[in-house]
Amino acid sequence: MIVVVTDEAAFDLERIGDAIAQDNPTRAITFVRELRLSCESLGEFPKAYPLVPRYEDSGVRRRVHGNYLIFYRIGIDTVDVLHVLHGAMDYAALLFPEG
Repeated sequence: MIVVVTDEAAFDLERIGDAIAQDNPTRAITFVRELRLSCESLGEFPKAYPLVPRYEDSGVRRRVHGNYLIFYRIGIDTVDVLHVLHGAMDYAALLFPEG
């Protein structure tokens, strides 16, 4: 399947890179590259990762990468990466504001 990184997820990756770059610019580049590769690999086995607990009806899944969570939804021909967030964030408030 084709992986589509939404504008929101691209912004998340940029923000993550900027935060890491304050302490280690080289690691920021390699870590964001690793996150992008994790996103891209979702196209191979998109159902390999679980639906977000308590929000299964939304169809949103998550993949863990270190301290970060990659949130995505499987479409007809695409895997749409919605957000990449630190695990300590209140992701439910951002992804599921009505719930």
